[in-house]
Amino acid sequence: MPDILVRDARDEDAATIAEIYNYYVLNTVVTFDTEPKTTHDRVEWIREHGPLHPIIVAEQDGHLMGWASLSPFSNRPAWSLTVELGLYLSPDARQRGIGTLLMKSIIDRARSVGHHVVIGQIVSDNEPSLRLGQRAGFREVGRLLEVGNKFDRQLDVVIQELIL
Repeated sequence: MPDILVRDARDEDAATIAEIYNYYVLNTVVTFDTEPKTTHDRVEWIREHGPLHPIIVAEQDGHLMGWASLSPFSNRPAWSLTVELGLYLSPDARQRGIGTLLMKSIIDRARSVGHHVVIGQIVSDNEPSLRLGQRAGFREVGRLLEVGNKFDRQLDVVIQELIL
């Protein structure tokens, strides 16, 4: 497998980031978004994130294979050291170790900028993401039952936590 470069996301990555994310919006229940994101939406999203809340991408031979992000868990000040993790792979990048690489890289970034807790909120059907979190040291701390509705299904969310 050719080398994979993990780097910070840039504005010019927005179209591919949107394309990767929109696959999951339109075809799966792993995100509760129901409308696709535009390239413009993703440019704004990238610009809203800063050093404390990075977005990173995995690039192989000039192609983005996936991305991971840290977002504020809440806008209330006492939550400032707690972040929420997002991680999405291009469908053809699954089962190749890229998710593990992105997970390790984003956790390292969370540590390096001084965060204390990383939270993952994962639909209970998403076994690969649940396993990825467990392998990275996350533990299940709760479940929200039937909180999502997509494709005429009531969906549960598993809350995973990693204390850094």
